[in-house]
Amino acid sequence: MEQKPMYQRVLLKISGEALAPAPGVAGINYASASYIADQVKGVFDLGIELGIVIGGGNLWRGRDAASSMDRATADYIGMLATVMNALALMDALEDEGIPTRVQTAIEMRDVAEPYIRRRAIRHMEKERVVIFGGGTGNPFFSTDTAAALRAMETEAEVLVKATKVDGVYDSDPKKNPAAVKYPRLTYIEALQQRLNIMDSPALSLCMENNLPILVLNLWDENALRAAMLGDESVGTYIR
Repeated sequence: MEQKPMYQRVLLKISGEALAPAPGVAGINYASASYIADQVKGVFDLGIELGIVIGGGNLWRGRDAASSMDRATADYIGMLATVMNALALMDALEDEGIPTRVQTAIEMRDVAEPYIRRRAIRHMEKERVVIFGGGTGNPFFSTDTAAALRAMETEAEVLVKATKVDGVYDSDPKKNPAAVKYPRLTYIEALQQRLNIMDSPALSLCMENNLPILVLNLWDENALRAAMLGDESVGTYIR
């Protein structure tokens, strides 16, 4: 008997560093984009409607650059970096046979559609994956906030924060072997304990609108698909 997914529409947040050639090395590794596309295909094949927000940290980190340049300018450069990543991921997804559209908060019509909420939803209903580039289109907001915003605008049922760790811990599990994983958290607990799941504006936005967050390890080949099929042992849920 074929399993039915738990969700109809999902917003997946991926860090730009997931596309980096190596930790701390700038650039786009197409093998990583292909791996992510394969993971997305596992969800797409379940019939789940999917939106994706990707960061730009593999190409540019606006907050780091803002110490030596105007913060707004640094953030705009970062938004352009997210569009570059979105186009690379689109290419990898289409290599998997997945119809994909890139929409950007900053207009650049020659390479992507402008972000229009109703059009994005219509693409999802027509079984197209929509990648949202350009963040929110405004400086001083992270791609975490963009992900929370797009998830609510497109009426996603859950925001999946894809990381390289299998959930949320009370300390860094790479530095502390005794770190304890949280299977469940409330929004308030996540904010009060400063667990760095997402930045506080994004987390507060999810809390105010009752949008569940799932933090999981995208590099565990079975995690994303299993979570979409209802395996609650995967990752950490914030509700």
